[in-house]
Amino acid sequence: MDDGWQAMFTGVNFARHLSGPICFDHLIFVPLGYNTPLFRGLDLGLSCTGCSPENLPENPKHDTPRLREFGEFFTAAFNITQEARPPKDPATITVLFVRREAYLAHPRHTGKPESRLSNEVEVLQTLESWATSKAQGIGKWNITIVNGLLAHMTLEEQLHIVQESSIIVGAHGAGLSHVLFARPDKTAILELVSPYFVRPHFEVMSQWMGNEYHKIDMSSPEADCREVTRRIDEIFEGLVRSKKIP
Repeated sequence: MDDGWQAMFTGVNFARHLSGPICFDHLIFVPLGYNTPLFRGLDLGLSCTGCSPENLPENPKHDTPRLREFGEFFTAAFNITQEARPPKDPATITVLFVRREAYLAHPRHTGKPESRLSNEVEVLQTLESWATSKAQGIGKWNITIVNGLLAHMTLEEQLHIVQESSIIVGAHGAGLSHVLFARPDKTAILELVSPYFVRPHFEVMSQWMGNEYHKIDMSSPEADCREVTRRIDEIFEGLVRSKKIP
């Protein structure tokens, strides 16, 4: 996130660079993980379908799209706006598969990292096979599957690829937070939900962005690739019918 802090703020000082006693007039400690007010307040019964900031005064019940405004502020800090975005080839459809590499969240962690999607590579290959078959069958679009190892990209590269994507697929995890930076009202999300991580975060975030949300409830960390193919094809056809894909 170092380049993110530099883009959003005029100056950044890291705690490791401070020396000697420091007295702050104001200090805010941010709670970790799922203890933030945002996540504690999630409610699927809340009317939170997103709308654009300019239409917010006429839609007072949609006051939750503050998160949508944050996404727009964040991308604008990198000059990734609708005006600055280069023309997109309408014949190229991008599907982003957000991958989650096994990692230890803390250096003193002694447990074995457990993948939330045990057959991740197989799912990627399934998406690539579907894209090839679909493109050959319709002959109108070039469908590109992006191998979303986001940790190996700069933050700016991540934002660009998310903005270019018509469909974002991934298992529940921090990487799916990128739905906040997707194109509002024009992107579909497919979450692969492990039985051990059944939480509504990305469903609600997708609603706040005005984007479609779909999920596959898995009975184990292994995804059914046939079901992935069926659902991704269904989502694609739905985007075509709604003209979100020209």
